[in-house]
Amino acid sequence: MSLDKRLGQRFLPYGANYLDWSDMHELREAIEQGVLFRYQTEGESVASRLERRVAGRLGARHVLAVHNGTEALRLALISTRPRTGDLVHIPAVTFVAVAGAVLASGLVPVLVDVDESLSLDPGLLPPGTERVITAHMEGTVAPVPEGIPYVVEDCAQALGAVHPDGRHAGTAGYAGTFSFHHNKVLTSGEGGLVVTGDPEAWATMRCYHDHGSARVPGCYPAWNPDAHYGENFVTSEGVAAIQYQQFRHLDELLAGLERQHAIAMEELPDRRDLRVLPRAAGDVKISLRFRWESRELRDAAVAALTARGIANWTLGKYLLPEHPVITGRRSLYADGFPWSLAPDGPLMLSRDGFARTRDLLDRTLCVPLSPELSEQDQVLAVKALRQTLEAV
Repeated sequence: MSLDKRLGQRFLPYGANYLDWSDMHELREAIEQGVLFRYQTEGESVASRLERRVAGRLGARHVLAVHNGTEALRLALISTRPRTGDLVHIPAVTFVAVAGAVLASGLVPVLVDVDESLSLDPGLLPPGTERVITAHMEGTVAPVPEGIPYVVEDCAQALGAVHPDGRHAGTAGYAGTFSFHHNKVLTSGEGGLVVTGDPEAWATMRCYHDHGSARVPGCYPAWNPDAHYGENFVTSEGVAAIQYQQFRHLDELLAGLERQHAIAMEELPDRRDLRVLPRAAGDVKISLRFRWESRELRDAAVAALTARGIANWTLGKYLLPEHPVITGRRSLYADGFPWSLAPDGPLMLSRDGFARTRDLLDRTLCVPLSPELSEQDQVLAVKALRQTLEAV
């Protein structure tokens, strides 16, 4: 394999590079016991151990493991005890799963424009806003709006990030959600976590995620007299075991990202038509984000990087005002629920109709970093990147 291929192209995402059979003690234990359902284990389940480990690592009071990050968002929203059709303000730039979680909960998304960092702009939130989802996109820590009763931090791309005040991303609002999808910081293929500091919210989430039951490990689920309905979001021991193994490498992975980011800041070309977007100390530096003077230059850079086998991506796919799920307002319900409950007024908040945001996205390019590489190989990878960008 050529040097460019080995150093430039990420064949596996971040956490997948740390998957190792010799390190899968918890997974072997679960398989040897022959019990993969967390509530049937003889001793403490791996899922419970995972939740305790995450709580300690992130400084979270309560943690619940679920199937995926979208379910984690739904649980966080449902635990606020909303009315059907209530509004949830979400970033205009994020993955469509955020809007999907809102709609699947019987609520209505309102798209809020973003700032220069592509984080939700709190200055656009109207008085009386009750529910907001902020997204820490590309590992960049977004501000948490003040004075909002229910702020959910979507940390799918920012596991391990830290707010300026020292709190871990996911613990500064009402709840925080995490994803272990294949292309996340850590991975179990799928999988998710929801964290909260509110014991009542956690109790609601825990019941809802297991058919509304008051589960006692080792027993058939029981329902209290005041039980509400729920769904099955319970994680498996196999998935939790892989996540536990991944958590052992979180600090190592974050340190590798920090190291290559620092190398890149010293080595990248100084061009008047190219700017490297800054990263705060607490960001998870999963990528280098470049902003070009024009879309034409950005597209030329994409072509040059791709030709050399250097992984890269653009962010236009995250612009929700142009996503068919939002523009079409279609529903599988015959009456159009929950769109049928939406108010007549606009469900998008922007000072200029998202013109600035479209321009920012058109000129932005991301190149992933490779924490699993040695420092020497990281230097070589950055030099290959620099050479390619200089030639654009």
